[in-house]
Amino acid sequence: MATTGKLDVEVKVKSNADQFWNAIMDSANIFPKVCSDLYKTVELLEGDGRSVGSVRMVHFAEGSPIVKSSKEKIDEVDAAKKKVSYSVIDGDMMQYYKSFKATLEVIPEGEASLVKWVCEFEKASEEVPNPDMIRDFAAKNFKEIDEYLLKA
Repeated sequence: MATTGKLDVEVKVKSNADQFWNAIMDSANIFPKVCSDLYKTVELLEGDGRSVGSVRMVHFAEGSPIVKSSKEKIDEVDAAKKKVSYSVIDGDMMQYYKSFKATLEVIPEGEASLVKWVCEFEKASEEVPNPDMIRDFAAKNFKEIDEYLLKA
C-alpha cells in the first residue's frame, strides 16, 4: 500500500466566485461562525490570513474524530485565479501524516462557482487510512459556507 497519495473533491456552489473566495480567505471569522458544527475556533498566529506565510491554528468542534487541532501555513495565493495552497505544519494531523498539503480553487461558472479542493499527503505509516474523512469534511464545509452566503 502506498504511503503517499492524492485526494480531491469538487463542489458546485450557487454563490458567485468573488463572494465565495472572500469567505474562504476570511476563514478565521467565517468558518467558526458559519460552520460551528465543524470548527470551534480559527486563530491567526502570523500574518493576515490572506497572504503567503500566514499561519492559523484551527481548533475543530467537539466530536471531531481523531484530529482536534491543525496548524496551517499558507504557501501560495493567486487572487486572480482564486487559488490558495496551504500545508499542515503542526497539530494532531502530524501524528498521522508526515506531510499534508491542500490547494483550493474557486472557479466561476456563470453566477455560480465550482470549488475544487485537492490534497497531497504522505502517511506516517502504512496503517494510516487515506484522509477520506478530511475530503468529506471539506465538501461539507463548502456547502455550509454556500448556504450562509446565499442567505446573507
